Amino acid sequence: MAAQVLEAVAPSISLTEEQIAFYHEKGYIVVEKVLDEEKLITLREVTDQVVEGARGLTQHTDVYDLEDSHIPEEPRVRRVKNPSKVHPVYRALSRDTTILHIVSQLIGPNIRFHSEKLNMKSAGYGAPVEWHQDWAFYPHTNDDVLAVGIFLDDCTLENGPLMVIPGSHKGPIYDHHAEGLFCGAIHPSCKVNYEDAVPLTCNAGGMTIHHVRAVHGSAPNRSDKPRRLLLFAYAAVDAWPLMGMGQSGAKTYEEFNELIVAGEATNQPRVTPVPVRLPLPPAKYGGSIYENQKGKLGGSYFQN
Repeated sequence: MAAQVLEAVAPSISLTEEQIAFYHEKGYIVVEKVLDEEKLITLREVTDQVVEGARGLTQHTDVYDLEDSHIPEEPRVRRVKNPSKVHPVYRALSRDTTILHIVSQLIGPNIRFHSEKLNMKSAGYGAPVEWHQDWAFYPHTNDDVLAVGIFLDDCTLENGPLMVIPGSHKGPIYDHHAEGLFCGAIHPSCKVNYEDAVPLTCNAGGMTIHHVRAVHGSAPNRSDKPRRLLLFAYAAVDAWPLMGMGQSGAKTYEEFNELIVAGEATNQPRVTPVPVRLPLPPAKYGGSIYENQKGKLGGSYFQN
């Protein structure tokens, strides 16, 4: 596979004061026209090549999370795990200065890369993601943590847009357990007004940003259009992961600091009074959120 790399450019986009205020009030924003057409074409070509690499597989791997309907002869990928380790084009984008500049306006100048995934949400069968909060998976000492979602395709009301409940990032951390085990989905007994959720539609090349505590999910893609979403999670450098550095893939303090993509390191975590529920005991079904959520109680909210 050819090593195609997206070059970082000088920040060309800044959030307005209104956008920053909206993010802090509602817990999300949509930013259009972050990537140009050339970068989009490169991302799509690389992603097609990566997905083709799942041909012949019979089970999940460290790279591929497969749809339940996957067969070796016709690869159906739900998620590409840690895409930066699969192709340099993804790593370059995770460190793009325009994206980091926007992130810095929301969580400050010192930024650590936390985690990543490429959710495929393929046309006709892309799997749903049940209601959850990212914070349930990786709580920190403070909640200056967010996820950036970059769209490889136009995201419409029909192809499974991300749904977010405005203001939910200011509320409780809901129980993501079932029968005593973590399951990565909000327990059905929790009083959550899902009907208040709004769809985050966006054109290809744009991106969404949602707060780590925001309640969100997405329906299956029943349309004939794909909705590929590349997700990068970032944290303020002084937000320390309560489950340990290993959640970011770091084995040592030095490796942990190598994940800093802007600003300076610190060994002084900033501790704020944020609500926390640890993702313990571990999920019955390990692996990605799709596997974790197989342990949830009740049927799928989005299949109704």
